[in-house]
Amino acid sequence: MKIDWLKPLLGTPGPFATVYIDATRIGEGDREVGERWRSLRRSLEKDGAAPEVIQIIEDEVLRPTRVGGPHGRVIVANASDGILVDRVIKDPPAVQKATYGPVPELLQAARAADDSVDYLRVVVDRQGADLTWAEAGGHLPYPEAETVEGSHDVISKVSAGGMSNRRLETRAEDSWERNAEVVAADLERQVVAHRPELILLSGDVRAVALLRGALGKKTLELVVDVPGGARASGVNEAAFEAHIENALDEYRARRREAMLEEFRSERGRNVGGVSGLESVVAVLARGQVRELLLSDEYGPDTDLAGLTVWVGPQPLQLAVTTDGLGDLGVEDGAYQLPATVALVRAALGQDAGLTFVPTDALALSDGVGAVLRWHDDGTPGDGLSPSLSSDTSRISNLA
Repeated sequence: MKIDWLKPLLGTPGPFATVYIDATRIGEGDREVGERWRSLRRSLEKDGAAPEVIQIIEDEVLRPTRVGGPHGRVIVANASDGILVDRVIKDPPAVQKATYGPVPELLQAARAADDSVDYLRVVVDRQGADLTWAEAGGHLPYPEAETVEGSHDVISKVSAGGMSNRRLETRAEDSWERNAEVVAADLERQVVAHRPELILLSGDVRAVALLRGALGKKTLELVVDVPGGARASGVNEAAFEAHIENALDEYRARRREAMLEEFRSERGRNVGGVSGLESVVAVLARGQVRELLLSDEYGPDTDLAGLTVWVGPQPLQLAVTTDGLGDLGVEDGAYQLPATVALVRAALGQDAGLTFVPTDALALSDGVGAVLRWHDDGTPGDGLSPSLSSDTSRISNLA
């Protein structure tokens, strides 16, 4: 899953203040958020965070998110650049936390990325469409919709009989088709520019069918029909949003299972997937990782069962030992990080995605795995292929 919204943290000088807070406002919401923040502020002060950094974060934390219902927020800032990341997350953090150190605390932010979906909501009728992009992976309220209108204005069939009626019906059908083509052309342009993961399509049944018929194959593969939407007033918005959330949940499940199935297949062939901390660290250091897998059992305060990794100044400088880091050319500035932090940092540094794996779906050695971009003779491995291995614990759930 995409974690590119964390990229402003790369190449940016630390130290960093990282805050995970329950941003829910119910009843006396401002007061409740203020009380939560005061406890987190004390943690930052204890860690030695600069007063100006704390104040910048406080100004943001106390500003309402415009999001209803339970939700959380992650903010990362430093002294030289101010706010680097400010992201609404779907659920309140399991552990509210504020830290100040040489690298940001990335695990909970990564979990938020795993949950997010970049999608476009399209509501159509026979005249045009309203296009709305999800913000912050679908966790912020929709911005104003962009309206696309066709230029053909014969949109209604008439009830009169005779030849005139048939001509008007033909003109109406033709107008609907031309308007659908206008919407499709704009939609294709935006898909190329913004690359959504998903397009949620709703509205007039005939208009939906015409738009589908006008879209290219690649764009059509992103489309999922969602009932309940309309451009006219009187829509049951709560029911429509529930349908959208169901579609997003189904997509998240499909996306995760597709990645797990790819990992099983690639590792089964012993060429495109590895697991185990040592092997995953090695392929991350080589820039080979397309998707990092972390076991879902690792929550906010579980750093791969206490495992640590040696790192250098650059994200891809990581190894399980200091000697290994020396082999990468790191002579100065080496230090240890919790394994989860180092792995997510390295994944981000090579534009890799991240998937959290339910423990009942796939067992990963040391709780980590990776799907590779490429494989060569020097690619580190984590053991023999399943047909040759006698260690069943290391090949669990491969098929």
